[in-house]
Amino acid sequence: MQATGIIRGNMVDLHHRLVYSATISFENGIIKSIEKTGEVSPTQPFIIPGFIDSHIHIESSMLTPYEFAKTALRHGTIATISDPHEIANVCGLDGVLYMIENAKDAGLRFCFGAPSCVPATAFETAGDHITPADIDKLLSRPDVLYLSEMMNYPGVLFRDQEVMEKISIAQKHGKPIDGHAPGLTGDDAIRYIQNGISTDHECFTLEEADHKVKNGMKILIREGSAARNFDALHPLIKTCPEMVMFCSDDKHPDELLTGHINKLVARAVALGYDLFDVLRCACINPIEHYRIPTGQLRIGDTADFITVKDLQAFEVLSTYINGVPYFENGACILPEKKQDAINKFESYKLKPADFSVQGNHGELKVIDALDGQLITKCHLATIQPKNGLLESDVQQDILKLVVVNRYQKSTPAVAFIRNIGIRSGAFASTVAHDSHNIIAVGVDDNSIAEAVNALMDSKGGLSVVWKDETDVLPLPLAGLMSLDGCEDVAMAYQRLDQKVKQLGCLLRAPFMTLSFMALLVIPELKLSDKGLFDGKQFRFTGLQEK
Repeated sequence: MQATGIIRGNMVDLHHRLVYSATISFENGIIKSIEKTGEVSPTQPFIIPGFIDSHIHIESSMLTPYEFAKTALRHGTIATISDPHEIANVCGLDGVLYMIENAKDAGLRFCFGAPSCVPATAFETAGDHITPADIDKLLSRPDVLYLSEMMNYPGVLFRDQEVMEKISIAQKHGKPIDGHAPGLTGDDAIRYIQNGISTDHECFTLEEADHKVKNGMKILIREGSAARNFDALHPLIKTCPEMVMFCSDDKHPDELLTGHINKLVARAVALGYDLFDVLRCACINPIEHYRIPTGQLRIGDTADFITVKDLQAFEVLSTYINGVPYFENGACILPEKKQDAINKFESYKLKPADFSVQGNHGELKVIDALDGQLITKCHLATIQPKNGLLESDVQQDILKLVVVNRYQKSTPAVAFIRNIGIRSGAFASTVAHDSHNIIAVGVDDNSIAEAVNALMDSKGGLSVVWKDETDVLPLPLAGLMSLDGCEDVAMAYQRLDQKVKQLGCLLRAPFMTLSFMALLVIPELKLSDKGLFDGKQFRFTGLQEK
């Protein structure tokens, strides 16, 4: 849709670093004139370019793109750099095309990438494979703007043939390549960047980010539902604002209801950073880097902008795209829409005995989960075997973690994890990066089996075994997303989240943290459906291997 109209307010001109009262006219979705009418008026709203999330997996909101837009537009988000990597791991190219099609009439500009690493590694079972031919097909489309995060950084460093072919295809199409290299520094980081990798959203220390910036890489400051790096990285806004963007990466529905990139902007301004530098990071840098077809509040641009009550809290009053007020007077204009689900799932039942693990008295490798981080540590602990079997030790907060293949019947992989905190029951999810098999953690095999089998029945979702009851949030779309709206999904998610916390979990986002315990490309110790994985050595390891 395109619209014609006039809007008056205090224009925030990011290119000239000025704020003044203005009248903006637009015709057929294009800004035709900007007339300065005086100094800043305290009674008028402020008009600024809209906010852009520079890296997000829409699937992690558990919403379709269309339903995501209904809420994100309320927060002044006009565009997202969206990596459909999650659904691609389940449904392949068909999954990517589903996301593009679903987003077409959502108003918000979803700028999708071509997933570079599906499957992410050869050490797990995914539902499909994105080939170099698929990458070429996707990047030939004008609505696919970039090659999404190249998380197989060892493949880049060792010049894996398929990895290098995908990079070459992106360069042939003249489209940017996103990075994903947590903790990578020194000469290895330089080599990674020199292969054309232009961004990274995985920095968790300022030193790492500074090193990458100095070597030409742009840094995406991430503040998601699990991984939160804003506090560590925000000094970059002052030292190199031209090299910084904001992103959420993974955003659960309950947090999306409360805010999006607008919250990061408000936090940065409250810390005393220059208003124009902050808005450059949030509004302009992503457009220039990814060549997003959206306006920057200039004559001749598409009429994409938002109005906010003030330049402190950034409370959004309206969101315009192509001159159409998609959000105004507290309401989003997107109507209800019938949406279909696609999936890949083979259901089968498991018994408690399927999760038993033999072991002897001795040091055990335990995954050390860190709240708010995707990385883990390897913790060495001793568990006293019972009848030759290793079981959860609630007193040490060492619990059994399992991953079950959702694509074909297979023997579960079993390991142990610390810092989850539950003292009874279990919880499970088919949101398990990156292959999205079933992942579960629990204090006993009966509870684990019940949580896993509940997801086998629903063919995807989240489950909690709590006080002899099993509660499930079904996710029929690829086992990742609901077809319902944000409010309904958020309410169901919060219900399960609270039950997990009542079991004793102290993690801020238990399901989000659990989902990353199968993410092999982020060290140190993770679990795939094929076994315990050492992310530093990039190989499988035994529970009691020295």
